[in-house]
Amino acid sequence: MLETITPSQADADRIRALARHSHHLITSLQDPGGAFPASPTFPAYRGYAWLRDGSFTAEGVSRYGDVASADRFHDWVARTLAARSDEVAALVRDRAEGRAIPVERMLPTRFTFDGANGSDLWWEFQTDGYGTWLWSVVAHAGRHGLPLDRWRDGIAVATAYLVAFWDLPCYDWWEEHVEQQHVSTLGAVYAGLVGVVDAQVLPGPETDEAGAVAESIRSLVRTRATTTGRAPGGAPHLVKWLGATAVDGSLPACIVPFGLVEPGSALATATVAAVRADLDVCGGVHRFWADVFYGGGQWPLLSCLLGWNLAAAGDREGALVHLIWAADQAAPFGDLPEQVAHHLLHPELLEEWVDRWGPVATPLLWSHGMFLILADELGLLPEGTAR
Repeated sequence: MLETITPSQADADRIRALARHSHHLITSLQDPGGAFPASPTFPAYRGYAWLRDGSFTAEGVSRYGDVASADRFHDWVARTLAARSDEVAALVRDRAEGRAIPVERMLPTRFTFDGANGSDLWWEFQTDGYGTWLWSVVAHAGRHGLPLDRWRDGIAVATAYLVAFWDLPCYDWWEEHVEQQHVSTLGAVYAGLVGVVDAQVLPGPETDEAGAVAESIRSLVRTRATTTGRAPGGAPHLVKWLGATAVDGSLPACIVPFGLVEPGSALATATVAAVRADLDVCGGVHRFWADVFYGGGQWPLLSCLLGWNLAAAGDREGALVHLIWAADQAAPFGDLPEQVAHHLLHPELLEEWVDRWGPVATPLLWSHGMFLILADELGLLPEGTAR
């Protein structure tokens, strides 16, 4: 049973110490306006905040019990999106009237700390961040008994955007393959819209539209987003994008926390098994088999995501393996990186990325946020901090 497996005292102490450091690092780097920087020094990320990264990071600090820090992040997102209300209304109108909309007109994936669009070229059309934020803000409000009215204007903009554009191909979590409909992206959009429906934060027509789209996503995934062959026993499991056969390290999010696939179902069990079989090496999880970014290393945040799912399925021992593995990747002063090079899928390509951007992003706040989430799931946050 989940509650019978406990870490050693040394591991528990180390996890709690890293959780304290994670919270301190996240909050000390949080911009006064509320944004969480992706990574403070990595050249390609410096000065930018992602909705996806930040929403998981906010979930971590919310679980840690830091309501004020999470509030400030959600304030920043809501303010940033509300400022784009007219822009989104124009996009929605053009879509409804059948006009072609170039990718360049879509909302950004990342913002500067003052909520502006960045000036650097990036892979900007990603809907998952908007769905993940809706899920995150609703979860935070529910956890701490907060009214969602504070963030209503931003919620309305994100919801309208997703209802209009959920079915368009876009870049995935990893800012790749804009030509595909990615299952993890669909999961994030589903979770955000379901959260809006459950919270009843928007007027009836908008709520009804969100619910209808969520059901369409659910139906689409059931009919076009599974295959057999990667999971032991050949059971059907989720795939990286519609029509694919490969899996992706982000897919467990479709189960926990996004709930697109019911935890404990045959599809959930097979999906987790397929990800473990293909991408999990001794507790460290790869993004996907063809990953060449920095040689295709293992990502602590994905190890924590898989561990989160294992914990939810009752496998505390498996979850602890992944949490401890993530803790083992911390730098001497406790900073967690984006990925590590212990087991590279394409080692011959590592040097190319180091030459381009320098060492791997360290710290990555998303890694620290996911560490806090899994530590909370396992009851290993420092005493007095957990929800």
